[in-house]
Amino acid sequence: MLLIVEQCLNGLQFGVMLFLMSAGLTLVFGIMQVINLAHGSFYMIGAYVGATVASSTGSFLLGIVAALSAAALTGMIVEFIVLRRLYNRDHLDQVLATFGLIMFFNELTRIIWGRQPLFMDVPSWLNHGVVLLPGLTYPLYRLAVIGVGLAVALFLWLLFAKTRLGMQIRAGAVNREMVAALGVNIKLLNTLVFGLGTLLAGLAGVMAGPILAVESGMGESILILTFVVIVIGGIGSIRGALAGAILVGMVDTLGRAFLPTLFHFLFQSSSADAVAASLASMGIYILMAIILVWKPRGLFPAHS
Repeated sequence: MLLIVEQCLNGLQFGVMLFLMSAGLTLVFGIMQVINLAHGSFYMIGAYVGATVASSTGSFLLGIVAALSAAALTGMIVEFIVLRRLYNRDHLDQVLATFGLIMFFNELTRIIWGRQPLFMDVPSWLNHGVVLLPGLTYPLYRLAVIGVGLAVALFLWLLFAKTRLGMQIRAGAVNREMVAALGVNIKLLNTLVFGLGTLLAGLAGVMAGPILAVESGMGESILILTFVVIVIGGIGSIRGALAGAILVGMVDTLGRAFLPTLFHFLFQSSSADAVAASLASMGIYILMAIILVWKPRGLFPAHS
C-alpha cells in the first residue's frame, strides 16, 4: 500500500513537471496559433543556465531566477526575430522554422557547455525526507516541485480569469484583428505571451535539473510527452493541460512501476519483463487514443 502511495506521488510530481511544459506550449498554440517544436529547447536552456548559476554561486534560488530570466528573454528574442514573421504563414513553415531552432540551440549548448552532461545538486534545505505516513518518507524536493506546479496553475487561472491582461490575451486568441483595432498592441501582447510560455518551460527545466541529467537534446524527449498532454487535455486549454499532464504522469509512472510485477504474476515467461516494459511505454499513447475516441477535441477544449 505504501508503495502505491509513493508511486502515485511520483506520478503527480512527473505530471506537474509536464504541466509546466504543456501550459507554456498550449498558451503559444492556443493564443498565437504557432506550432513551436522548439519549446523543449527553452526547457533545456532553463536547465543549463540554472545548473550553471546554482553551481557557481551555491544558491539554488539564484539558479531559478537566472533560468527563468534566460528562458523568457531568449523566447521573446526568438519571437521578435523569427516567429513574428510566421504568424500568417502555413503551419508547415512554422514546423520547419522551429525544427531548425532545435538544431541551433542543441549545437549552441554543446559549444557553450560541451558534450558532457551537467549535474545539479538538490539544495541542502530541500535535501531531506518528509514522513507522510508511518513507514513512508518522501523527498521534500519532489513535494516542492508538486507545490510549485500547483502554484503556477493557480497563478495562470488568476491571470486569465481575473486580470485585464488575461482578458486581452483571451480576446486576442478569438479575434486578433479586432483586438488590434481596439488599440491593444497585439505584437507586444504576442511577445509577452511567448515569453511567459518559454518562462514556464525554463521553470520546468531548472526544477528537473536535480532529478535528471542536464544535457544537450534533453528537450526533445519531454516535448513528445508534452504534445500528448496537450492533445489529451484539449488544445489551447490550461485546465486541459493540467488534467492531461496529471493523467499522463500517473499512467506512465504507475505503468512502469507495476506492470512488470503484474506480468510476472500472470505469466511465467522469460519475456514478461520485455512485454511489460513495452506496454508501459505504450500506456500514454493508448490513453490518448481512448480519450480521442471518446472526446475527439480533448477533455477540456478551449472555446468549447
